[in-house]
Amino acid sequence: MTYDAILLLGFGGPESLDEVRPFLERVTAGRGIPPERLDEVGQHYVALGGVSPINEQNRALRAALEAGLVATGDHTPVVLANRNSAPFVPDVVAELAASGAHRVLALATSAYSSYSSCRQYRENVGVALADHPDLDVDVVKVPPFPEFPWFAETTGELLAPVLAEPGRRPYVLFTTHSIPSSMARTSGPESQWPAPGSDQPGAYVAQHLAVARAALDVAVRRAGVEMPEWQLVYQSRSGSPAIPWLEPDINDAMTALAAGGVSDFVLVPIGFLSDHVEVIWDLDHEAAETARELGVRMTRVPTVGTHPAMVDGLVTLLRSHLTAESPRAPLDGERCAGNCCPAPQRPGAPTVGRPVVQGVHL
Repeated sequence: MTYDAILLLGFGGPESLDEVRPFLERVTAGRGIPPERLDEVGQHYVALGGVSPINEQNRALRAALEAGLVATGDHTPVVLANRNSAPFVPDVVAELAASGAHRVLALATSAYSSYSSCRQYRENVGVALADHPDLDVDVVKVPPFPEFPWFAETTGELLAPVLAEPGRRPYVLFTTHSIPSSMARTSGPESQWPAPGSDQPGAYVAQHLAVARAALDVAVRRAGVEMPEWQLVYQSRSGSPAIPWLEPDINDAMTALAAGGVSDFVLVPIGFLSDHVEVIWDLDHEAAETARELGVRMTRVPTVGTHPAMVDGLVTLLRSHLTAESPRAPLDGERCAGNCCPAPQRPGAPTVGRPVVQGVHL
């Protein structure tokens, strides 16, 4: 079964100062974020000239994926569509339909399972199709992909040179976006949710811990050093203080560890595919300032971006779907289901993907 196009789903970002406030209002619509918080976050973009690097990074990823596919003999076009900035998902889906595309494979620029990192992208496309039932387009989303070895191996390659520096014995902090604890517990398929009262994490946390361990194994082996101390920490919290979110915050963790004698940190952003504003601001500005105040050393490892190993892995993943006998045939590692990562605010919103009915992939 062939696909007519690949839809690369991005978060989006402003590309001028005039776009900053409208962009933030779209991102936070319906979440009750106070205006002063938008003003605060807006200054992060202003400090960078009003241009988020995420759009250019995703354009580079789109081009790299398309070139990688061509190198395999596959000429399926890759088209970028964003949730919160142009080109918007509904517009791109309509353009694909107008161009004659009927079967489309979607890939989100997020590796993990949760409402905001997976299901919401499925909703973005599902709502666009539901609002325009005249569009003869079938969209299937590639499931989250943290379990594939090439993802952690790429991170391990980027971390290894830091661990190999003579005389260094750093404490490794793997960092990702904090989300509400309730969202974390219901990430992944319902069969993987922890029992009420259990201290076991949902899929979102478990996936990050697995990637961190695998990346460390690669980095330690390549650097020829002993396993360092490490932990998973969180950044970019934006919700009400009254709602529990995943902790510890990276700055709190650094402060506590420094009080215990740690003087050298390596920050590894495994929750993000590219160095966008949240990575740059939260790590290169705020965490770096915390390190200066504590008088400790801090090094930040790059995100995987368009690293050749990462691009090759994604191309292989896309090819596994492009060459499947059926556009809805189950594939190894697939975990998306109709009850995955429920929406906290819009239960029942239409989605695309591979729903499961009585254990059978549709």
